[in-house]
Amino acid sequence: MIVKQIPGVPEQVRGGYHDTESSRCFENEENAYQEFSFLKQRFLNINRWKEYAGEGSADFCLYNSEGNPVERPPVAGDYIRIDIPGPGNIEAKGFDWVQVKKISTGFLKENEKENMLIECSPSIDPTQPDPGHIAHFYSEDATSTFMISKDEKCIYACIYGRNEQPNFKNAGIPDKIRNSLIAIGGIAGISKMEWKALTEGLLKER
Repeated sequence: MIVKQIPGVPEQVRGGYHDTESSRCFENEENAYQEFSFLKQRFLNINRWKEYAGEGSADFCLYNSEGNPVERPPVAGDYIRIDIPGPGNIEAKGFDWVQVKKISTGFLKENEKENMLIECSPSIDPTQPDPGHIAHFYSEDATSTFMISKDEKCIYACIYGRNEQPNFKNAGIPDKIRNSLIAIGGIAGISKMEWKALTEGLLKER
């Protein structure tokens, strides 16, 4: 399968990847515009992503750059704590962490879609006094780009994973085993089912 070249999404260099995409279309542009405005609210409310994705899905909590939980839209430099179903990261008290590297809005020129994206990468656990190393099953080179967009009559929710490789750097043996198993499952497509639940949940009717 050829990797999609998506404006704003990092280039795929090595490891696994995925393109997870969902859409809803409407009878007219006005309805699409109204639903996209609502989709933006859901997209920026990271603390409720589990609610949208449904039971059995990962839980997301937004933290600021100082490592404190916050209830607001994300900004670059924030962290997201992820509680995925199954065994957690032992050294990070059962959680995986990513940092928000970039947030942008605009238009994709080649197809004139209005879009908003949040790019994240595996990160330290900011709540630890001396975090030391990446607290995630993927290495720090991996990225997850969350994107919503709109064209004339349709709205879209997408997640693009790039350069997904197991995190072995400075991890203890139990976490190395866990990271390897989860990464292999993700590369094989298991995690894509989780992401599909989120993209579909963001778009579901009010």
